[in-house]
Amino acid sequence: MSGVCHGTLGELYQGPLRAGPAPEIAVVSFPVERHSWVYFTPGAATAEASPSALGEKSATAARLFLQHYGLTLPPGEWSRHSDLPVGVGMASSTADIVATLRCLFRLFSLEYDADVILGVLAAIERSDSVFLDEFALHLSGRHRVVRRLGTGIGFHTAFVTEPGTVDTAAVTPRLLDHYRRRGEEYERCLADLLKGFDSADPAAVARAASASAALSQEVLPKTTYDGLLAHRDEFGAEGVFVAHTGCLIGYLFTHRPDSATRADLSAYVRSLGHQCSFAQGGYG
Repeated sequence: MSGVCHGTLGELYQGPLRAGPAPEIAVVSFPVERHSWVYFTPGAATAEASPSALGEKSATAARLFLQHYGLTLPPGEWSRHSDLPVGVGMASSTADIVATLRCLFRLFSLEYDADVILGVLAAIERSDSVFLDEFALHLSGRHRVVRRLGTGIGFHTAFVTEPGTVDTAAVTPRLLDHYRRRGEEYERCLADLLKGFDSADPAAVARAASASAALSQEVLPKTTYDGLLAHRDEFGAEGVFVAHTGCLIGYLFTHRPDSATRADLSAYVRSLGHQCSFAQGGYG
């Protein structure tokens, strides 16, 4: 039995839901074709089925799930695999939790219930909206989906993972301060992003994502931001995206870059001391 969940390439938007003195952190996560997988094999040789091998958060998620439904695991063995690096802004821990819960829904032949997922996540951590297979405007701290944005937008991406990790909890006060100072700019940015989704216009979404990345640069800067922004037109990218509280930064393309562009872009990123990665983001 298995469960799988996609990760993210940071966010197309992270900022206040609306301008005001008490902002709430809203995100439009950027889904990526990179995943976390969780497996449960009933009847395996282990004497006791324990999710502890999955890590503390996933083990907690499994315990909360079983308590909610009043269930007991059969004998078996847990295992996992992930191609989502930890601590860089790819929603690795949330994806692990959701993959664990999806595996349990399948194991017990239960109908998938996003409200149960949200309840478990709310007990564990601030989360992205990877439990949905579509874009969404999501309040990460309150675990509330404000608006579903569908599956009509997709991008090809080229991105860099800068060194280090970001402690989201530690930087949250600084972020909220920044949101209060730049609330009107964030409000315009979010309005433009939502209009882009409403009109299924990826170029408009890319422009709004670039504006959100620029605002993020003021408070949690990326070292490669200025260089990537300066060369964006040269490589034919429609926009720049970031993991607002992570280490990712990259280009948004509405078309697949050809091999020559990929080679030139990779060489440029290498000159900055990084490896360039390519992935499909979104759904369209």
